[in-house]
Amino acid sequence: MNARNQLKLFLVEAGGMARFTGNFFTQVFKPRYETAELLRQCFRVGYHSLPLIGITGFIMGLVLTMQLRPSMIEYGVESQIPAILSIALVREVSPVITALIFAGKIGSSMGAELGSMRVTEQIDAMEVSGTNPFKFLVVTRVLAATLMLPILVLLNDVISLYGAYVGVNITGHTSVQLFIMQVLDNVSFSDLIPAVVKTFFFGFAVGIVGCYKGYFSKKGTEGVGVSANSAVVVASLLVFIIDLIAVQITDLLGFN
Repeated sequence: MNARNQLKLFLVEAGGMARFTGNFFTQVFKPRYETAELLRQCFRVGYHSLPLIGITGFIMGLVLTMQLRPSMIEYGVESQIPAILSIALVREVSPVITALIFAGKIGSSMGAELGSMRVTEQIDAMEVSGTNPFKFLVVTRVLAATLMLPILVLLNDVISLYGAYVGVNITGHTSVQLFIMQVLDNVSFSDLIPAVVKTFFFGFAVGIVGCYKGYFSKKGTEGVGVSANSAVVVASLLVFIIDLIAVQITDLLGFN
């Protein structure tokens, strides 16, 4: 496939996703509101993702501490480990890593689930019966992803900082009170607010991409696998792009 065809496919895909996103914003404010399904999706998206994100956050804080300690000791600033780790984790590492895990777990799940429903003609059956499948299947899932990811990131911040505390105390001793004081002295709302705000966009991107790929999945079981895989790849790429834009905006606004 030559570059011209690849560009054409990219533009077609981008246009389809833009229309899909526009349809989401059109449908989200129209009654009837699928509150029960939204709550069910929030439980599935948030609660079921918590164990994986929690374990990853703890290991991430622990490993970063163990990797950082030798360099900090070499420069004689070992006491600044909690301060440096807290800023790095809260500002950048925790939101991005959590979003990537979320994209891998939830993005692929949405792509596979809706793809299976498309292949087995369940979505077509909903349309014939007079139900709005887009509102019931897509709007609820995208909203759930948008709302749950910031909460998961905040929980990951706490768990990863606990992992950092454990890492600090493997070869040394720092009290809980001192560790918390050092974290709170160096992390302010100007660090936390931009980090949390951008996770809403991360969650929206993961939800909209996963639903789009599944909703328009091609026929056959192979199409379901392709939808799930491409949902993860595209959502992960969008997370990095959104993060890059968010860093530039926060820098212009003076948050850094």
